[in-house]
Amino acid sequence: MDQENRRIAVYSRKSKFTGRGESIENQIGLCRQYIKNFYGDREEQRILIYEDEGFSGGNLKRPQFRNMMRDAEHGKIKAVVVYRLDRISRNIGDFAGLIETLGNMGISFVSIREQFDTSSPMGRAMMYIASVFSQLERETIAERIRDNMYELAKTGRWLGGNTPTGYRSEAVTTVYVDGKAKKACRLKLLSEEAALVKAIFREFLEVPSFAQTGKWLLQNGCVTKNGNLFGPVAIKNILENPVYAAADQDTYRYFDKSGACLCASREEFDGGHGIMAYNRTLQKPGKAHRVRPMEEWVVAVGRHEPVVSGETWCRVQKILLTGKEKGDRRQRVGCSLLSGILFCGECGALMRPKLSGRTADSGERKFSYLCTGKEKSRRASCAVKNADGGSLDQGVLEALAKLPRDQGEFVP
Repeated sequence: MDQENRRIAVYSRKSKFTGRGESIENQIGLCRQYIKNFYGDREEQRILIYEDEGFSGGNLKRPQFRNMMRDAEHGKIKAVVVYRLDRISRNIGDFAGLIETLGNMGISFVSIREQFDTSSPMGRAMMYIASVFSQLERETIAERIRDNMYELAKTGRWLGGNTPTGYRSEAVTTVYVDGKAKKACRLKLLSEEAALVKAIFREFLEVPSFAQTGKWLLQNGCVTKNGNLFGPVAIKNILENPVYAAADQDTYRYFDKSGACLCASREEFDGGHGIMAYNRTLQKPGKAHRVRPMEEWVVAVGRHEPVVSGETWCRVQKILLTGKEKGDRRQRVGCSLLSGILFCGECGALMRPKLSGRTADSGERKFSYLCTGKEKSRRASCAVKNADGGSLDQGVLEALAKLPRDQGEFVP
């Protein structure tokens, strides 16, 4: 693309949605005004806008940023304008590589807040210096957060959020931080829920299988804290959670060997209280929580009563880490028409395809639709007969063939 047709790109980023301060709209508005003042009305009307909302500046893995770089490689961009340097990146390595990449493509980079322009040598030098301080600020903030978390961990307090099965949160006022009394919460054991958690550990150790443990829970009418049936993920989350383990010598050795940050002495791991693991999960809005590497955990002796011994919890972790737990080994049937959309008329559970040992005249293996509620409960909650898969699928196809051929009757 020739120079005349190349356009100016405006890139904006914000980690969280908010209508205040440096919002996406404010950033774009200020960049538009800058382009109008320094490049003219014509360029201001032709700008390309790239917006990333809800993404960190710690790396360059952002969808709109990648789109911008793709357009730059295709010769559509002659300059990139941002409101502030850290909108593009907070990492000095990423930033330096980006400036070099843009320079090799003949694309200038402008930050209007710092008034830096890479079209001049002095502008490039000052921009590198500013990005170093931006990364220093980011690392200083992260270090301050870690130090604060370490101090909080010494109190063994519950910091809030969804309470784990087996506990409820109760307020206490006898927590001291830096010599000052602080309002805080701790976990209070709920005997019935705690008994259920203990049973889950027991059943899993007898047969290391999420599916078999789930069947036992279903047969005994056990549900989650929210009243839902236990699935493999819910069972795994309970088994992995160190809050249930006693802070004893077994857990001390386990976390010490795993490289976790221990903020209590070996003597304090006397088995009288449970474990509190801070900085254990990475939580992002709209996404499932992800467990951080254990080296990033801050492990403390909590103020709550444990549910299982450290030895029991450690045994379960060994099974989980070595991958010896048995998952659901069900056979998959790729030709089933109603897989995932057929539900039992008796109990409402999903009906899944199940292969049989017989073969149809066409040479394909026969299959049936099996109620998963009946399967998991071993007929305790449902006893509906299996449906012949081939006949049911054929009946649906015949019914569809009889529908009017008016295309307006169908949703595209």
